[in-house]
Amino acid sequence: MDKDLVEKRKKLICELVEDEMYVPMKEKEMAIFMQVAKEDREEFSRILAQLLKEGKLCITPKGKYTKPDADLLTGLFISNIRGFGFVEVEGRKEDLFIPENRVNGAFHHDVIQARLLPGQRGKRQEAEVIRILERGTKQIVGTFQKSQNFGFVLPDNNKLPFDIFIPRELSGDAVDGHKVVVELTDYGNEGRNPEGRIVEILGHINDPGVDILSIVKGFDLPLEFDQKLLQQAKRAGTQVSQADMEGREDLRDVCMVTIDGEDAKDLDDKFSLSKEGEDYLLGVHIADVANYVQENSALDREALKRGTSVYLVDRVIPMLPHALSNGICSLNEGVDRLALSCLMRVDAKGQVKDYNIVESVIQVNRRLTYTSVKKILEDKDETEREKYSSLVPMLEQMEELAGLLRAGRKKRGSIDFDFPETKIILDETGHPIEIKPYERNTATRIIEDFMLLANETVAQHFYWMELPFVYRTHDTPEMEKIQQLGIFISNFGYGLKAAKDEIHPKEIQKLLGKVEGTPEEALISRLTLRSMKRAKYSVECTGHFGLACQYYCHFTSPIRRYPDLQIHRIIKEQLRGRLQENRQQHYQAILPQAAEHSSKMERRADEAERETEKLKKAEYMADHIGERFEGVISGITGWGIYVELPNTVEGLIRISALMGDYYEYDEANYELVGRDTGKKYKLGQRIAVIVDSTDCFTRTVDFVEDEYGEGSDEAGSQ
Repeated sequence: MDKDLVEKRKKLICELVEDEMYVPMKEKEMAIFMQVAKEDREEFSRILAQLLKEGKLCITPKGKYTKPDADLLTGLFISNIRGFGFVEVEGRKEDLFIPENRVNGAFHHDVIQARLLPGQRGKRQEAEVIRILERGTKQIVGTFQKSQNFGFVLPDNNKLPFDIFIPRELSGDAVDGHKVVVELTDYGNEGRNPEGRIVEILGHINDPGVDILSIVKGFDLPLEFDQKLLQQAKRAGTQVSQADMEGREDLRDVCMVTIDGEDAKDLDDKFSLSKEGEDYLLGVHIADVANYVQENSALDREALKRGTSVYLVDRVIPMLPHALSNGICSLNEGVDRLALSCLMRVDAKGQVKDYNIVESVIQVNRRLTYTSVKKILEDKDETEREKYSSLVPMLEQMEELAGLLRAGRKKRGSIDFDFPETKIILDETGHPIEIKPYERNTATRIIEDFMLLANETVAQHFYWMELPFVYRTHDTPEMEKIQQLGIFISNFGYGLKAAKDEIHPKEIQKLLGKVEGTPEEALISRLTLRSMKRAKYSVECTGHFGLACQYYCHFTSPIRRYPDLQIHRIIKEQLRGRLQENRQQHYQAILPQAAEHSSKMERRADEAERETEKLKKAEYMADHIGERFEGVISGITGWGIYVELPNTVEGLIRISALMGDYYEYDEANYELVGRDTGKKYKLGQRIAVIVDSTDCFTRTVDFVEDEYGEGSDEAGSQ
């Protein structure tokens, strides 16, 4: 149904229930009263469900629709293994707390309606689930345990506080220890477990790769492409056609390079640079993926559904088939390729004086790696400089310009989280054998600086044209989290200056500058990042706190991010003069949902990546049971102390394992304090620990304090 018509009908329903003369009606009564034709009843039912989900309607236990009640809220239920849960309500700062006896059959990620409870016994407002509007969990991944006449599946997701009962006839060929996918057939009730049937056997829990595959399935990440999609991707061909080159800016004579990792295959960004007097002529050339992935094609629908490529420790799950991402859309050396080019004239102060965005035909002169560029620019390696002698002057100009751009961003307050990320090295069986830092050097920074400039330039251009667009936004952090960060860094002797209600990014930048090069740099940088809000995609240009800029978008990676692909289409239509009123209305209608979905898929990808890393870190530390390490207290709770090691592994010292006293949690100061001795454990405190145990099922590591305080940095140096 037309979106405008749906919104019109929603408005009519809301006006009806808010009328003073309205008497609560059931769905059928309301349909008759509003004279909804029988053929439209199904759509009417869907609209009512949407209004319930949006919190614009309420429904009584007898199924009658009413206007929203101040004590009734709609939100997403988040369960806890201990039986209670929380409800995330859009626009509400604090989640609602749902006691175990008030969950009333809600499952993790169900959309529910909750009623606020009178009185306040805890920090959060308490509520009870009164209605489940939409089930969010339909399949569960877990480990099968077989009994004589039936079986159970223990969910991998520790937010699900129950096992799934599997009747024998619905267990298929599953045996003890199999990782399986279960489709829920009954959600159970108080005193009775949910039931399900096994729809897929992933393999035995000890089989190589099954652990990561279980996480992939648990997050419902699509692994394979349908055969029709693969065929559609292949039809794009391997060479640029003459017809596709028509009307484009021919930049094949311009010297340009790619700079990527050694193992990169989807090369979607290229760079050119020359000087004209004091001005730098910088070109950022991005693969024209939109030329091959047409709007609303099967490939486009699949790309929107996926939202992003997912990078796990042992595999990449691409947004587009390899025939595109590694083929015709990859800007490989020595072949003609189609691109969207952002051509910028930058002055000696690093300011963009002029720019032009064009559809282009390009040809990459050389493919360079981060390692080679580092050798040329940082190490001054004569062999490498001789090998790429014709490109050395351009690379040196790139380094020069990147420095100017970085200085300009620093001046305005842009935050650069330059802490070492880690890469987990696996052997051929998938077992982790090393945790090492990703190297960030001159080459990687040059690429970042040029990408940021292109993204800002494109975003600002379309903002002032007042056209529909997708921006990358980052809101100001909540002051409560900034205050928590302030308490943490005070243990290291650092401070933050903040106004009562807001902090300027420059203050965060100053803090990161002070900790640079110190042993605590990585930890403070990571915890500072955690105190920030999450960046997201939006049709509203509300600015980017972290970059301290007003206009920002994602333009540079259409192979692996859907918002980039979407705005490429808008750019191309505008360049060709086709962005008339009807097309603008089209984008205004589809972009909000595309932006919201892309943000959601990005969060899913990030969570899946984190879970695979936690799993492999736990598995890695299992080889170091009994060993001593130096760490820093990164978190304190009522149940124990979290300690982060230099290799980024985080583990827990349980409060029950702390010897010599009874410790209480001082919530105001984030400390554990000994009742008799007065001994304190504080955020940021250095501590020596021994690896006590690991659990790959829960992806956790347990430490005990080394009473002798003699740390070892053996694993920390990995």
